[in-house]
Amino acid sequence: MLFSAVPGISQAEEDPDAAARAILQKSDEIRFPVTGFEVAVRIRSIEGGDAPEVREFKVLSKGNENTIVLTTSPASERGQILLMKARDLWLFVPNVSQPVRLSLSQRLTGVVSNGDIARANFSGDYNPKLVGSETIDGQAYHVLELTAIDRAVTYQKVKYWVKQSSNAPLKAEFYSLSGRLLKTCSYEDYKQLGGKVRPTKLVMVDALKEDTRSFMDYEDMKNRELPDKVFTKEYLKKLE
Repeated sequence: MLFSAVPGISQAEEDPDAAARAILQKSDEIRFPVTGFEVAVRIRSIEGGDAPEVREFKVLSKGNENTIVLTTSPASERGQILLMKARDLWLFVPNVSQPVRLSLSQRLTGVVSNGDIARANFSGDYNPKLVGSETIDGQAYHVLELTAIDRAVTYQKVKYWVKQSSNAPLKAEFYSLSGRLLKTCSYEDYKQLGGKVRPTKLVMVDALKEDTRSFMDYEDMKNRELPDKVFTKEYLKKLE
């Protein structure tokens, strides 16, 4: 038997997690477009007193299911491509006939995992719950707890702070299945990018080694029509 909504009771009251899902969706839309786009990503990683390691990528993405990550620097790795379809991820290396299957949680460089660059939206991967609110620097923030929908997701739990007035993300904590804090991330340097004010810098810090961190800078974002055929193994050789 189907029951209609009870008059006078809001959707949020009928479904306590509806508000959390709406907040998470709006926050994802601030971070990245929902339609096809291209963006350049520069990752600078620092460990202790070592010289920074810098790597550059071009990312083509469509929704949260299809992503291509092309390595553009350093020269020794130029031409390597990550292809993500749903939660399946492959690495293609020039002159190597067979792609290598990778996990989203495997490290790409520094503190950055494959999933941080290839599958960065949360809405499709996590069940959110609104667990509280905090005031930080005079601003009110929602605090969300995100639980992975399965073990193939990059992180099993995420604690996520989102500004109440705008749904803009402030910071996140990423946890393993056992509940161990793996790393933290702050969303910084909000600017116009791809037609919207977005965080253009992510700062990721290793939870066990605070002197190990990575800085992800986004620039030159543009909307692109990306047909599904682009995100196939056969099409990758056509990409420049």
